[in-house]
Amino acid sequence: MEYVGVLVAAVASYAFGAAWYMILGKQWMEAAEISAADVDRKNPLPFIISFVGAILVAGMMRHAFASAGIDTANKGLWAGFGLGAFIAAPWIVTNYAFAGRSMRLMFIDGLYAIVGCTIMGIVLTLF
Repeated sequence: MEYVGVLVAAVASYAFGAAWYMILGKQWMEAAEISAADVDRKNPLPFIISFVGAILVAGMMRHAFASAGIDTANKGLWAGFGLGAFIAAPWIVTNYAFAGRSMRLMFIDGLYAIVGCTIMGIVLTLF
């Protein structure tokens, strides 16, 4: 496994997530029905868990790509998009549906998963 590519893909997706949720933070909090006061800004655990999760996803995507012969940026883009749109996002939406969460939250987090996996897919094929 190419560890550098996995790490770079995880960092790229994580950076996208940071920008995504900075831009949509207010809308996300409204959709998640939490306030700024509910967020413990001193707790690094959510950020650590998120980054470890990104590494795990990128590692598994790298393994799947190697097994499937996905080796160009175009193939990585479409494979990453497919994994995000047809595996990650539906899983998120299903969990949110049973939890009674809003469609707005499903859209914000589902689209994040799709774009994040697409970014990972492209980056993984560049290493």
